[in-house]
Amino acid sequence: MGSENNYVYIASVVGTYWVVSISMVYLNKILMSNEGISIPAPLFVTWYQCVVTVLICWLAGQCGQRARRNQAAQYAPVAVDEGGGSGGATSSGDRPKPSFFAQFPKAEYLVGQARQIFPLSLVFVGMITFNNLCLKFVEVSFYNVARSLTIVFNVFFSRVFLGIPTSFKTILCLGIVVIGFLIGSHGELNFSLIGTVSGIMSSLFVSLNSIFTKKVLPVVDDNHWKLTFYNNVNASFLFIPLMIIFEGDIIKGATKQLMSEAFWAAMSVAGFFGFSIGIVTVLQIKATSPLTHNISGTAKAAVQSLMAFYLWGNEPTLLGVLGIFTVLGGSLLYTFVKMSENAQNNPPPPPPPPQQEMSSKV
Repeated sequence: MGSENNYVYIASVVGTYWVVSISMVYLNKILMSNEGISIPAPLFVTWYQCVVTVLICWLAGQCGQRARRNQAAQYAPVAVDEGGGSGGATSSGDRPKPSFFAQFPKAEYLVGQARQIFPLSLVFVGMITFNNLCLKFVEVSFYNVARSLTIVFNVFFSRVFLGIPTSFKTILCLGIVVIGFLIGSHGELNFSLIGTVSGIMSSLFVSLNSIFTKKVLPVVDDNHWKLTFYNNVNASFLFIPLMIIFEGDIIKGATKQLMSEAFWAAMSVAGFFGFSIGIVTVLQIKATSPLTHNISGTAKAAVQSLMAFYLWGNEPTLLGVLGIFTVLGGSLLYTFVKMSENAQNNPPPPPPPPQQEMSSKV
């Protein structure tokens, strides 16, 4: 019965990851390109989603503080009376599971830490800006292909900045991804140069973001949620001058959408999904493994692209579909190669020597 419940939990976590991830992409596509609901101001849309994330981080931090206080009260030392009995506190064997919100730290903005995180925030702004620009100009079915060069930049920057060597198998996998990118680009009927270049730039900034994240995580005690809060607060300020310069007139002329409840509801839900994807990603990795998470993400990307042909009316072509699966196949092979190389470089510790029985002479 326990194993069945475990399988149900894993399936529910993976299913939630798929629903949140695909819904976030589709909803952002609507906000970026649907004339009836959205406004042609991707910087404004992205800024609002950052503000929503900041608010959620703050609320989650408040709930986290309360959960930790309650947890500390429940875990108070057990009082033992003279007769050997225990008082009213919870014993260590009867402790309830920690609250879900206990993982969220208090959201506080310290200028010294924010200054150290600021370079990462610049990269973060570039990453989410080019990602949404890519989604605005390319078809949803081509979106994963347009952003498929992330692993190529990951390997390149790891070699340049971190000195990590690159194996022939890795280069072969990257070659498959690049070929898939070229095939998919050639087979895209509604090819957008701006969207494709934005996808390449988004991939570049995603790789830089991972490198800068490793560098600044110690500043926030290696806490992912603290870094999320700081990044989005900084980004909220960084987007303001960009919006004024590039989208000021567009926002002023979008009175109808700005007065629409549907517009703000869609914007808020998209912001919530943007925060939730971080949670469900962590849950999926914990429930399965990093390898299974990558396999699940690859399968999700394939389903997302194929569904787009139907939901968005994108006309499929042989080269377009071939490009999608070539990119996903190369990415999946890369995952297996890296996991294999990591296992070889970090072999499991040898088993302990067998204990010899001590003999005694009578």
